[in-house]
Amino acid sequence: MLKEFKDFISRGNVMDLAVGVIMGAAFTSIVQSLVSNLVNPLIGLFLGKVDLSNLTFAVGDATFKYGTFIESIINFLIIALVVFFLVKIMNKLINKREEETEEESTKEDEMIEYLKKISESLDKK
Repeated sequence: MLKEFKDFISRGNVMDLAVGVIMGAAFTSIVQSLVSNLVNPLIGLFLGKVDLSNLTFAVGDATFKYGTFIESIINFLIIALVVFFLVKIMNKLINKREEETEEESTKEDEMIEYLKKISESLDKK
């Protein structure tokens, strides 16, 4: 069982996933700081010095912090936008690489056709 776990952990995909999770957590903290320290004060300027994180309403003994929820939505939208652009860039790079590979294979196919024609013409003589 220990050997199986060692094999599982040493696979490249698991390590890539671990790096992705760590980078995602670090990126999330940066986005949270961006939202709470830059975006929210900017929104507060337009809303009349309102701090979103302090927006609440109470029903009986329950207090609902909808300002914090709005901050979470802003965090999510920023992270989703960045991920969208990263995926878009990666897709563009992958498509470009595939097109280059297709061009190379097309050139090779053309050369093979030319060589076949040359070989056929030499065989006829």
